[in-house]
Amino acid sequence: MTPRSAAQGAPRPEATVGLVVEQLRRRVPGGIGTYSRGLISGLLELAPGERPPLALIASRAPAGADPLTALGPPLSLSRSSSRWLTEAWSVGVARLRGYRLVHSTSLDVPISEAPLVVTVHDLLWRELPEAYGRHGRAWHEAALRRAARRATAFVVPDASVREALLGSGLGIGASQVEVIEEGADHLPPADDAAASGALRALGVEGGFLLCVGTLEPRKNLPRLFAAYREARQACPGLVPLVVCGPEGWGQVVGDGAAGEGVLLAGRVPDATLAALYRRATALVHVPLAEGFGLPVVEAMAAGTPVVASPIPANGGAALEVDPLEVPAIAKAILTVSSDAAARERLVAAGRRRAASLTWRACAAAHVSLWDSVAPRSPHDEHGPNER
Repeated sequence: MTPRSAAQGAPRPEATVGLVVEQLRRRVPGGIGTYSRGLISGLLELAPGERPPLALIASRAPAGADPLTALGPPLSLSRSSSRWLTEAWSVGVARLRGYRLVHSTSLDVPISEAPLVVTVHDLLWRELPEAYGRHGRAWHEAALRRAARRATAFVVPDASVREALLGSGLGIGASQVEVIEEGADHLPPADDAAASGALRALGVEGGFLLCVGTLEPRKNLPRLFAAYREARQACPGLVPLVVCGPEGWGQVVGDGAAGEGVLLAGRVPDATLAALYRRATALVHVPLAEGFGLPVVEAMAAGTPVVASPIPANGGAALEVDPLEVPAIAKAILTVSSDAAARERLVAAGRRRAASLTWRACAAAHVSLWDSVAPRSPHDEHGPNER
């Protein structure tokens, strides 16, 4: 695969940074998909002289219009399907040629003739093997080992992930790993009408607690639901808990297991989610572990108080709880539901935290890393990504 020129005046190919965004072809792109889109939007906010020419690398488009075209930069697409391209990369074929640098936003790691940078969002399959299926653990471990062999540098979202990567036993050196926090300013304007419709369909007429994330074992939903039931027993008038997110894997919400007051909204559009954040009494996000935790900063940006496990996104601005302690989660739910002063403190701290996290700043840090790994030529052209 080599870069394709998408417009007249496109730069010479060897000046281009190839951004691997194969995660955006997945059925559930998840937090990695949000990071990929946020990074691209942040790069396009930079002035032409601040960013390198960019191309998005992925498998062939599915039938119909390619959603990747809406992201802006030129596309460099394989003729292979997503499944076959991922397999080709895993066995070391479909080598990427002609780029100044290639950056993979996930562990879908190609072989590149240019220097390769890889974002490692977490090593949670090692930390929480019980929260991953056998196939998932094997794939992630093999992919990390390929990345360790192929990559020149790594991006991680937090110092804790950096320490895990340095302690992985794969020979990755401290100078290879850069901590770059993610952004919080990616959600579109709130669609209040759509949110009203979604809440009406669930039977919600007033306030509500919100939980956001893919429904899979690592999100700790059984303990959250148990804590909500405990809080509801202590406060029978407690507002409902609305859970937004697509189904992942694992039977985490069995028939009737959620309990009274827990309402499953499924996946909602981002504009609807933005409105739900603004209206929620609080976000309750208590996963067993996270590499970063984007729902936390999304809620903080919306001015919503947050109850959360001790995860990197918190930045000292959430009411932290032990995700294994159901009574502690229940107590925190009651606090954010009834203590106005505590809510005000959390809202103010959250707004300060979110204001420090922009995708433009995240993108600028990526560009600085790219330039240190593969310095730009003074003759490189800039600004071909506007379309």
